[in-house]
Amino acid sequence: MLILAMPGNTALANELATHMAMRPGTAAADVMAHRFPDGETLVRIDAPVQGRTVVLACTLDHPDDKTLPLLFAADAARELGATQVGLVAPYLAYMRQDHRFHPGEAVSSRSFARLLSASFDFLVTVDPHLHRWRNLDEIYTLRSRVVPAAPAIAAWVRDNVARPLLVGPDSESAQWVAEVARLAQAPWTVMAKTRRGDRDVSVVLDAPADAAGRTPVLVDDIISTGHTLIAAAQALQEAGLGQPLCIGVHALFDDAAHQRMRAAGIARVLTCDCVAHATNAIAVAPSLAAAVAAMAGTG
Repeated sequence: MLILAMPGNTALANELATHMAMRPGTAAADVMAHRFPDGETLVRIDAPVQGRTVVLACTLDHPDDKTLPLLFAADAARELGATQVGLVAPYLAYMRQDHRFHPGEAVSSRSFARLLSASFDFLVTVDPHLHRWRNLDEIYTLRSRVVPAAPAIAAWVRDNVARPLLVGPDSESAQWVAEVARLAQAPWTVMAKTRRGDRDVSVVLDAPADAAGRTPVLVDDIISTGHTLIAAAQALQEAGLGQPLCIGVHALFDDAAHQRMRAAGIARVLTCDCVAHATNAIAVAPSLAAAVAAMAGTG
């Protein structure tokens, strides 16, 4: 197996290769990319791919810049003789637009799925944002495997929080919060959210009876602007539950958003290493490596 890192994903590829060292012949290398003055991109694979399973490592935050080079690399690997071409994308983009909310809108989750399905034999990702789609098979035609982040998050909570209360900031977070709470053997609740715009949200907390004396731990799949978590943190503090920790699976927020969250009373923000970020504290690479090995073996 050859794990090829798209630009910015060398650490991910090396982590996967390290955890797959038990598979003889597993190696990692970088895909070279050159941006021409006119904005076009040339990709080059220097490692030998003939007769090998090739896995491209590319987490898909900022997907508009990453997707075309990724597709070019997949096509090149296949033309150069790869027996199968897979994709490890810890963060899978374009899952939110799963419905035509207004006339004329593209259902981009379906469109993006067609693009990737046409270029890859299999896909491994972490907790995609499934809401109206029940699973990836509804829109992806390639083989796929979803690695859950809940076990790693629950292990961190068990090791670091004495008496946690798991809290979801909205109904969409319930699937993650419930599973983390089950694994951590902790109580949990979900807030009711009203969204009036991308940066205008409010939440209502229905605190469980045994919440007193516990440390609130907000859990969500994607952290982007942080506004939902800020509203949730304020509701927790107004209810007398103190400053919460905040755990996100996918870190899509910038430094300004991080500062806003801390200023709002969030004691600490930590994330899984699906997207490289200063807040990464929970590793999912071992589970990703196991999933890749399983998927590659079914090709």
